[in-house]
Amino acid sequence: MNKKVAVILSGCGVYDGAEIHESVITLLRLDQRGALAQCFAPNIAQHHVINHLTGEEMPESRNVLTESARIARGAVKDVRELKAEDYDALIIPGGFGAAKNLSDFALSGADCSVQPDVLAAAQGFAEAGKPVGLICIAPAMAAKIYGAGVTCTIGADADTAGALEKMGAEHVECVVSEIVEDKARKLVTTPAYMLAQSISEAASGIYKLVDRVLELTHADH
Repeated sequence: MNKKVAVILSGCGVYDGAEIHESVITLLRLDQRGALAQCFAPNIAQHHVINHLTGEEMPESRNVLTESARIARGAVKDVRELKAEDYDALIIPGGFGAAKNLSDFALSGADCSVQPDVLAAAQGFAEAGKPVGLICIAPAMAAKIYGAGVTCTIGADADTAGALEKMGAEHVECVVSEIVEDKARKLVTTPAYMLAQSISEAASGIYKLVDRVLELTHADH
């Protein structure tokens, strides 16, 4: 039986949306492992739009769901339609969109909040005891999803790790090619481009994350 995995995207592009390499690597690995992936995104305006050539902010507005459709080749649904009972697992790639659109961690740090529709969807998986994978900066949302005591990694950045711990998470330093698992919560995290210097380095940890998340979907049987 093919496992069904929900993937929440946060736009399109590392500086203002979902990290494209991380998103594609995730979808590729799920497909290689025979899982059926469905992309979701919140139907909201992006926090802002960044020119990825210059790094400068652009005077325009874009929609997170519409932009996520670029990565999903059009096959993306409003995250309000995401119900944990319909899927075996959830994975959220990184990119600044996870910290600007799915949450406001990039702006508010430890005082951040998660976008309500995204939070409701993710908490549905947590409450159902279904595995979740958070990649790159996405673990910044872990304490909001699971509560204090959750174990996760964003790699080795001391300031970011400090913010996560202030929120109640237990941060574990991790190299780019490895994963950190909170066994009690079935949460798997990996640093990806928090540390990666190349697409293959990012893939090394993401492949392990996807593989472990899929393994955990069998743990109930």
